[in-house]
Order: sequence, then C-alpha cells, then structure tokens
Amino acid sequence: MKLRGRIVIPILALIIIAIAFGLWWTFGRTDKLPASIVRGNGRLEMTRTDIAAKYPGRLMSLAVHEGDLVRAGQAIAQQDDVDLRAQLAGALAKREQAVSALMRAQGELAARDSQAQLARIDWVETAKLRDRDMVSNVELEQRRLALGAARGGAKAAGGGVGEARSAIAQADAQIAQTRAGLADLRIIAPTPGRVEYRIVEPGTMLPPGGKIVSLVNAEDIWLTIFLPASVAGKIRLGDEARILPQGFGDAIPARISFVAPDAQFTPKFVETASERENLSYRVKLQISSDLARRLDGRLKAGMTADGFVRTDKRQPWPDLTATDK
Repeated sequence: MKLRGRIVIPILALIIIAIAFGLWWTFGRTDKLPASIVRGNGRLEMTRTDIAAKYPGRLMSLAVHEGDLVRAGQAIAQQDDVDLRAQLAGALAKREQAVSALMRAQGELAARDSQAQLARIDWVETAKLRDRDMVSNVELEQRRLALGAARGGAKAAGGGVGEARSAIAQADAQIAQTRAGLADLRIIAPTPGRVEYRIVEPGTMLPPGGKIVSLVNAEDIWLTIFLPASVAGKIRLGDEARILPQGFGDAIPARISFVAPDAQFTPKFVETASERENLSYRVKLQISSDLARRLDGRLKAGMTADGFVRTDKRQPWPDLTATDK
C-alpha cells in the first residue's frame, strides 16, 4: 500500500500541474493588451485532401510515409495494372490488323477503279462502233453491263476502305481509353502537402474511390477564432492580424480572410442590447502561402494558438504580437 501511494502521489501531482497549465493558458495569462487589440484562441487548421483510387484494384506500392512532403504531380502509389496492360496489347494488335486491312482495301479499291475506267473506255468505244453499225446492240449491252459491274466493284472496295478506317478509329479509341486507365492506376498527388496518414497499405484491395493517403497542405494555414459582435463590427476583410502559436517566440502575420455573416452560439432571436453583445462571429485569420512556405513545416494542424485583431489601425501592435516575419 505504501508503494502504491508513492506511485500515485507523483502521478496526481503531474495531472494537477498539467490541468493548472491548461487553465493558465486558456484563462489565466495576464499579458496586458491595449483596448484596440482583441484576442481569441483556437487551433491551427490546414486544407486536408484525401487521395483516392478512381478504379477498384489491388494497391501494389505506396511510395510515401507519414510526415513526408509531397509535390503536386508526384506519383505516390501504384495499383495493379496487369489486366489493363494486356488490354492495351490486344488493342495495339487490333490496330495493326486494321492498318493491314486498310492497305489491302486501298489496293483493292485502286484495282477496281482501274477496271471501272477501262470498262468505261470500252463501253464508249463500243458505242461509237455501234453508231456505225460495226457492232451489234447485244455487244454494246454487254459492255454497258460490264461497266456497271466494274463500278459496283469499285464502290464495294471503297466500302472496305471505310470499314478498315473505322476499325482503326475504334482501336485508337480503345488504346486511348486503356492508356488513360493505366494513367489513373498511377496515383498522383493533385496538390502539394504533407502526408498526414497512410490510410491503407500495399496489398489492400481498393474499392472505387477507396482512400489511400491523407494530405494536409502546409501552404494553406489559418486560425479560426470567435469574436463578439462589438468587435466583429470594427474589422474588415483584409485587415492585418497576428497569430501566436503555443511555443512560438514571435507572432506570425496574418490577414482576416473571412467574417461569418451570422452569429453563432446564441439564441435564434435576440431582443435586448445586452444579449446582442454576447453574439459571437466566426473569424478566419489566414497566413500567406509564401510565409507558410518559409516556415518550412514548423506549423502543424491542431496546434493551439492565439489570434489577435486590431480594431483601431492607428494604434501599433503591442510587444506580445511582435513579429520578425
């Protein structure tokens, strides 16, 4: 029992210290701020993108790990593509067959056209001889029928050329579709970011739309704070702001990028002036992408931070919000 007491007492002391620190961080700091500076607190947020497979299939490889920085356009995973590669080989073979068929059809068409031209010449010359009673009507009719047959053969050969060309077009479409499918099996990062989670591992059978990794865009960082109506009415989009993450020595410059048009955490209908003062408006403080890039991943999604806005632009920022950025 004495040993258990010796273990429990230090643990309780640590818990009390942690709770006290949290209460101090949230409520008890005595940093004095001018009346023109208003503080709110929240957690840093970043744009999150879940990268997913377009088609079902087995995940063969995953080239990134949690914490890795990823460039836009970087290949991060590969699905099994054996079946599609076989389809592509078949489509390429069909195209070669169609090209060969087109060459034969074009040769046949040329021969049939020549036969039709000779048949026409023969018919014209025979007609001249018939005008001089040098041949019979039967012979002239034979020449006319031969001309018709030759023209019919040329027309059929032309149809063969069209069919071969259509077969080539169909093969080209199948090749393009298969190649596009192969490209989709190579999973590409659409945006830059840092890998937050590997949702699945190689060998997983993915459904259509199955998620593979989750990225957070370390160049798109903001802090959401809530301000009373008396403050929200004095700030505008684009106004300067400051963000002071926990553990940072200097504040980070930011801009007000959004002010909610409606109040939150209040009754739906407000009647008295005192109640109106309790209205809270959601305000978004955005860090520029250039500055976020220069911070080189030091900021993390979920970090506790204080946000500061200034209701009077004529007043300077206090030392607490000093920045070297």
